[in-house]
Amino acid sequence: MRKAGHIVASVLDVLKDASKPGITTAILDEIARKEIVSLGGKPSFIGYMDYPAHICTSFNEEIVHGIPSNRKIEEGDVLSIDCGAIYQGYHGDAAISLCIGDVPDETSKLVEDTRLSMVKGIESSLIGNRIGDISNAIQVYAEKRGYGIIREYVGHGIGTEMHQEPSVPNYGSSGKGLILSSGLTIAIEPMLTLGGWQTNVSDDKWTVSTKDGSISAHWEHSIVVSRDGPEVLTSLTGRP
Repeated sequence: MRKAGHIVASVLDVLKDASKPGITTAILDEIARKEIVSLGGKPSFIGYMDYPAHICTSFNEEIVHGIPSNRKIEEGDVLSIDCGAIYQGYHGDAAISLCIGDVPDETSKLVEDTRLSMVKGIESSLIGNRIGDISNAIQVYAEKRGYGIIREYVGHGIGTEMHQEPSVPNYGSSGKGLILSSGLTIAIEPMLTLGGWQTNVSDDKWTVSTKDGSISAHWEHSIVVSRDGPEVLTSLTGRP
């Protein structure tokens, strides 16, 4: 799984550098495909429940599952990129949110605070803790800062399948849920908004947006719970 995660991390680094005004998300999708294959992996998104692309690209009020297209990235956009890869039967899954050029301060703060809420969840992924401790750490961090927390889409177990048990919500009570044991692999992925938590799914049957049109951000890492603390599999350093 480390190799699968490192492929994802490397691809997201390339996509981050490529995400400039004027480039289309279809071009980003092709870059991702080539990079995953060149690193010895297999794209895990395309064909999953008939999903038609290799990455997800979601703009501004779009939260997750946006389909790459001929839409061009523009100055002031928030772009979330979700990427998955398979290596020798094991999955890696991670997402980043990018501010393209100048954005309002509250928008850039949302993007960074969403990342930091993920870090809080990762730091709570300790042997003997429970899933609810991860969920609560994310919720407390986000709600103290006034953000909406998406409730219909959550983190998940990951391994020989991209999505498996347990679910890892971004809200919940400490001390509840599955006890974390050494070797458990999960994807932690907070989705926060500048407004409410309600969502809509577009006519393409995939793209999920905020119901109130508010800006959202999404970050994700795949991790393994270990005796030495949580290891981030989708980071080349093992840290978020």
